[in-house]
Amino acid sequence: MAGIWVFVDQRDGKYKKVVLEMLGEGKKMSEHLGEELAAVVLGKDVEALAAPLGEYGADRVIILEDEKLAGYTTDAYATALTSLIKEYQPTVVFFANAAIGLDLAPLVSQKLDTGMVADVIEIVYGDQIVFKRPIYAGKAFAHVVFNEKARPMIATIRPKMFTALDPQAGKAAHVMKAVTPDFGNLRQVVKDVVRKASGRVELTEADIVVSGGRGLKNAENFKVLEELADLLGAAVGGSRAAIDEGWLEPQFQVGQTGKVVAPSLYIAAGISGAIQHMAGMGSSKYIIAINKDPEAPIFNVADYGIVADLFDVVPIMKEEFRKLLAEG
Repeated sequence: MAGIWVFVDQRDGKYKKVVLEMLGEGKKMSEHLGEELAAVVLGKDVEALAAPLGEYGADRVIILEDEKLAGYTTDAYATALTSLIKEYQPTVVFFANAAIGLDLAPLVSQKLDTGMVADVIEIVYGDQIVFKRPIYAGKAFAHVVFNEKARPMIATIRPKMFTALDPQAGKAAHVMKAVTPDFGNLRQVVKDVVRKASGRVELTEADIVVSGGRGLKNAENFKVLEELADLLGAAVGGSRAAIDEGWLEPQFQVGQTGKVVAPSLYIAAGISGAIQHMAGMGSSKYIIAINKDPEAPIFNVADYGIVADLFDVVPIMKEEFRKLLAEG
């Protein structure tokens, strides 16, 4: 069947925005190669996802439902997806450059004895398809081309780097239900899922991110940033220093060893700007830095810099934003 495949990163019947971005770029690639674009959904009771995926560009939606896929486990998902790829032989498979995609894509690549490129931020089409990814903490870029025998080409796509298509209301994709593979003896079983409720947008999908670093001094002081974030409908993040101090949980770390974000607005409060942190937020459209040290490296990448104590500046920002929002 060949084609361009987009793995749908979904939980509880809801998928990340990056799925739509991958469909947008997948459509461009499918037109370049003259192949169809397919979205692949694994899980339980996920057929309802097919309609919106068709509206955002998928020509076909491949659904594989099974009780063993109800909760994500590396073993079950890798077995199921590898089986599908061997059967239908797609040319390219996209995964989100997020927790599940970064866990699943390398294993699927290894099982298929093919190549993989991670953290793709641009794709160039010509006689060859060239995948661009940052290296050395964003100081340089690698341009990756797959060997002709390396199929499928597997890539993880950084969120917010590609553009989703405008939805075409009523456009339906052909829905195909795949046959359940032999899972064999799975080593992993999900016994329970403990959730922590949060009213804020997920960090990698946020259009505005408010992050704090060592300058916050303690966990209690993060309330200052949380209030600003809630006012703006933003996500809250932190530098590695803040995470190492235990002021924020690890899933909120922004940086090379944390999450990579690319919001329209990134507010960095009390963050000096270590290389590994800037690798995680350097693609932000606008960066506002607040730091008492005028020599802090963060000012080298900031669009707007405020040399002052964050505890003086953030309350003023909060009041000014509140006035602007009240004016409509």
